[in-house]
Amino acid sequence: MIHALVDCGAEQSYFDNDKESNMSGHQGHDHSHAAVTEGNAKKLTIALILTTTFLVIEFIAGIITQSLALLSDAAHMFTDAAALAIALAAIKIAKRPADDKRTFGYQRFEILAALFNASMLFFVAMYILYEAYQRFTQPPEIQSIGMLVVASIGLIINLISMKILMSSATESLNMKGAYLEVLSDALGSVGVIIGAVIIYYTNWYWVDTIIAVAIGFWVLPRTWILLRQSINILLEGVPEEVDIEKLRTDLLALDGVESIHQLKVWAITSKNIHLTVHLFAPKVDRNQLHRAAIEMLLHKHGIAEVTLQIEDDAEMNCQHTHQHDEDDEHGHSHQH
Repeated sequence: MIHALVDCGAEQSYFDNDKESNMSGHQGHDHSHAAVTEGNAKKLTIALILTTTFLVIEFIAGIITQSLALLSDAAHMFTDAAALAIALAAIKIAKRPADDKRTFGYQRFEILAALFNASMLFFVAMYILYEAYQRFTQPPEIQSIGMLVVASIGLIINLISMKILMSSATESLNMKGAYLEVLSDALGSVGVIIGAVIIYYTNWYWVDTIIAVAIGFWVLPRTWILLRQSINILLEGVPEEVDIEKLRTDLLALDGVESIHQLKVWAITSKNIHLTVHLFAPKVDRNQLHRAAIEMLLHKHGIAEVTLQIEDDAEMNCQHTHQHDEDDEHGHSHQH
């Protein structure tokens, strides 16, 4: 028979005593998370307004000056505006409470938004490289003064948006995706400015192509990182910041724990990590082990969402261990 953490009345008092503190801790976390997402929504709104305003200006200027460079950058700005709008919508949707069909809530929508933004960035980078190839074979005549003025305004707006979003770029993949969109467009503006100055003094139209290629190759690896992180979360992979071997060692080092199985670690969002594990500890005070495990996981590994099952049935533990060994052998046979 497997004994779960809550067995009977002897352990019920422990949960009754800690219930209030646990609830207050979760409420504090919820209020903190709500404040962060609300702040991110305001930042995205400001960046979206700035980006959309300049998008219209740059598109009109591109038509007036007949500058393909400005029109291409306007297309990039359009992807920025779309990405910012999607990121903003993701935050709004993620704030919805959990329900009977989605017990984890809608937080994962932010990861879907990050995945979409990464995909969009990837295709924009590929388009830049393709456009650079086209220009290299047939360089267009470019009005450098109009390019310089409009690109300079665009750079200022992008720098303002970057300043607004920078502090939140490490808080979630969604905000990181939005920040990378604006950053890549700022680099595009810098490239257009440099190209405009060189073309004005030398008429070397091929410089525009070289700068476009450099921007494309700068964006691609950063886009791949964001894409890889988003896919890892959607596939319920172990978060990159979690050392699973160290985690397993620390669990086995807990006083009274003889073996562990069913260790699962995954993330709902980039900052919301969950863990479940079965601990075989037949000769230990369960309440004490529970406290020690929770404290260790929080302070050593930064994992606060934990589900522990403490077992004392040796026969059942052997079955789990045997099943785990069979799964490992099955996995290795597939690899070979």
